Amino acid sequence: MNIHLHIEPAHEGLDIHVYTAQYDERVEMLMKGLKQQRATTVVGYIEEDIHLIKIEEIFSIFVEEAKVFIQTEEEEYRAKLKLYELEEQFEKQLIRVNKSTLVQINHIQSLQLKALGTTQVVLSNGVEIPISRKFLKPLKEKLGIRRGAQ
Repeated sequence: MNIHLHIEPAHEGLDIHVYTAQYDERVEMLMKGLKQQRATTVVGYIEEDIHLIKIEEIFSIFVEEAKVFIQTEEEEYRAKLKLYELEEQFEKQLIRVNKSTLVQINHIQSLQLKALGTTQVVLSNGVEIPISRKFLKPLKEKLGIRRGAQ
């Protein structure tokens, strides 16, 4: 792998170009790493006001009536990005717990087993969110919870 840096005082912004013969695991890891580096905030809207929300301030991101909302301690913002785009952009900080909800990993307080075998995640702000069976195993893996430790 060759890395070339070109500094041009007249150039605005930062452009990164990747040239490769084929798309493989190394290229995928590089692309994900680059996306992770640039993203520390999410744009949220309250009416016409635009807010930059730090990723660590987000408790959950959810879809309701085909609209994406960002929940923080203080506010609920509207996002223009799709849920899957936010999931990809912040895959280290957020994890999907059901079809319509992502939660901030650092705000997970506990997992609770409920009646009829359902499980929910409790966030540090006290909000309880149901976990779909499909997403329970990946959640436990990301949290480092082993089989048998329930």
